[in-house]
Amino acid sequence: MTQAHGQPVLVLVELLILSAAVAAYLMAASRLRRRGDAWPRWRDGACTAGSVATAWATVGELPWEPFTAHMVRHLVLGMLVPLLLVLAHPLTLVLRSLAPGRARRGLLSLARSRPVGLLVFPPLAGLLNMGGMWLIYRTPLLAVTEHHPLPHSLVHAHVLAAGLLFTFAVCSLDPVRRRWGLDVRGGTLLAVGAAHSVLARTLYATPPPGTRFAAVDLHQGAQMMYYGGDLAEGALAVVLGIGWYTATGRAWARRLRREPRTLVG
Repeated sequence: MTQAHGQPVLVLVELLILSAAVAAYLMAASRLRRRGDAWPRWRDGACTAGSVATAWATVGELPWEPFTAHMVRHLVLGMLVPLLLVLAHPLTLVLRSLAPGRARRGLLSLARSRPVGLLVFPPLAGLLNMGGMWLIYRTPLLAVTEHHPLPHSLVHAHVLAAGLLFTFAVCSLDPVRRRWGLDVRGGTLLAVGAAHSVLARTLYATPPPGTRFAAVDLHQGAQMMYYGGDLAEGALAVVLGIGWYTATGRAWARRLRREPRTLVG
């Protein structure tokens, strides 16, 4: 059970924010289509699914033991939700929805600014993501969150924000200052995947400091982290590969258009 239970006001606020975000996204996408612009409907589905998954992971009842349930929430908030939201291309939607003017120029300048470029540098995003995970599970921080609502909520927020940043940096689907090459993004994904697997193995052997989870619960949660992480990172690798294949195909098409055609025969 999450700390949000027993605090109906917080639950209501979260649900209202998520509902407003989905409604704003769907209205913006509908506006694009009405004016004749292409916007795939599966992106609407990705945004909606990501918001529903966020609500389920933070305020929903889960049927597992405490640590296993916690780990399911971690996987959903830190891996599944970020992938769904990044696939929805939210920044691209906002930029295409805004009329040419100060607001659009300001948002584009921010997206391409040096600080944002530093944040979405894949190795740094990966370090923030996995560094936070090691801090949560290999220090007494998790034990503190079991009894105090504010640290609990902050940990959830960090997991979601760090997962979004890392997924955004690896996928590079929205316009930012620089799109890093496949070697940097792929290498970072491999390194983060390895660190995630090592952390899961340590949790199988030793519980987080200050916690008293049952051995069966601890082992199930660690296995959930290990295999669920592999699935999520595999999905990220697929998105990365599709992006590379698409970009390479477009580059070849542009090159062929520029080169004179040679008749053979």
